Amino acid sequence: MSVHRYAIIGAGPSGLAAARALQKAGIEFDGYEASRGVGGLWDIENPRSTIYESAHLISSRTTTEFAEFPMRTTADYPSHRELITYFRDFADHFGLAERFRFDTKVTSLEPTDDGGWMLRADAVDGTLEQRYAGVILANGTLAEPNIPSFRGEFTGELLHTSAYKAATQLTGKRVLIIGAGNSGCDIAVDAVHHAASVDMSVRRGYYFVPRYLFGKPSDTLNQGRPLPARFKQFVDTRVLRAFTGDPVRFGFPKPDYKIYESHPIVNTLILNHLGQGDLRIMADVDRFDGGTVHFRDGSSGEYDTVVLATGYKLDYPFVDRAALEWSGMAPRLFLNTFTPAFNGLYVMGMIEASGIGWQGRYEQAELIAAYLAALERHPDRAAAFRARVAGEPWPDLTGGYKYLGLERMSYYVNKDAYRGAVRTATQALKTDAAPRGPRHARSAARKKVTA
Repeated sequence: MSVHRYAIIGAGPSGLAAARALQKAGIEFDGYEASRGVGGLWDIENPRSTIYESAHLISSRTTTEFAEFPMRTTADYPSHRELITYFRDFADHFGLAERFRFDTKVTSLEPTDDGGWMLRADAVDGTLEQRYAGVILANGTLAEPNIPSFRGEFTGELLHTSAYKAATQLTGKRVLIIGAGNSGCDIAVDAVHHAASVDMSVRRGYYFVPRYLFGKPSDTLNQGRPLPARFKQFVDTRVLRAFTGDPVRFGFPKPDYKIYESHPIVNTLILNHLGQGDLRIMADVDRFDGGTVHFRDGSSGEYDTVVLATGYKLDYPFVDRAALEWSGMAPRLFLNTFTPAFNGLYVMGMIEASGIGWQGRYEQAELIAAYLAALERHPDRAAAFRARVAGEPWPDLTGGYKYLGLERMSYYVNKDAYRGAVRTATQALKTDAAPRGPRHARSAARKKVTA
């Protein structure tokens, strides 16, 4: 068993993945969760949950579930009700819930003189302090709303999607949704059945992926056989056009980027409702003026409610940003996990990628567990790992895609490139051999020729 003890902050999917990986590696840990139980945002009764009543997975069940614990449901795209049951069953099956303190909000992390971290938290029975050798931050990436600023003032109801729970909130109202991401499109599809009118303000074009292609969940096609980026973009653009048509004809701007360079929208019902005239696409917002919204193309509209489908910001409020080496919109971390200083902070779940699922996040947790185990049992391997991180170029996690330079894309990765790099790093920590990617292979070949 481990001689050091670690803390895990958060009991959502990423926190549970971290707990399971540390448990399997025999590493001691305590978990902390601000809400009543496991599940994170998938527990709609969690005060910090951003889930709404109609929410379902946008990736299919088999590409999302933990490999060692398949979901019992046969639904391809389960609802949040099935998912919170899944996480509770997962935690109970592996005895993870008993390792967490619930209703306990971490308020600060501060480095200690001996190289550890002092954790402070507010609990129902008072405040607590506990020193740990290291801390895994798994408090999620979809909790802190991104609220953009607009010129002027809107005197109607202004709410972010994080405050949206059910379509009945919009009954009889003239609604404007700003943003057309997956949540914005879900809410628009809900709203057309209840609101007096629904408009969507969009800044750029989007690619729309149907949930089913050729009778199967679309993200299950070509699994395990990744295509080169340019070829996949060429093929999939034409497949989508055949199945969904050109979104431009429904009022969307033409995308100024190629498919998969931003997260696609897994919702084609929005196109159906546009085709039926149930909602309209509007230009980007120019300014608010009382109950009137003016758009950049000179048009305007009167609204009772404006819904901000403007996404979320990364937020680790209990630790100084310098400790995570923030650079722009996100921390600068090796494999989105390790600080370059290896200061005892590890980040779980700061990865966004089409199709990476919870198994991809579990592999990230396995990497953390492998490093922590190496620290105690094979310090030479841990030292070699740190040396490679400091002295060699970091892996390219884009998979050949040129992602948009947006805040929400600041920690976006290609699932195949990311999982491959994580598995390589994990294997290196479990053996005495360094990873032998193309760069290492070329170096070895040159040495052999010279010899």
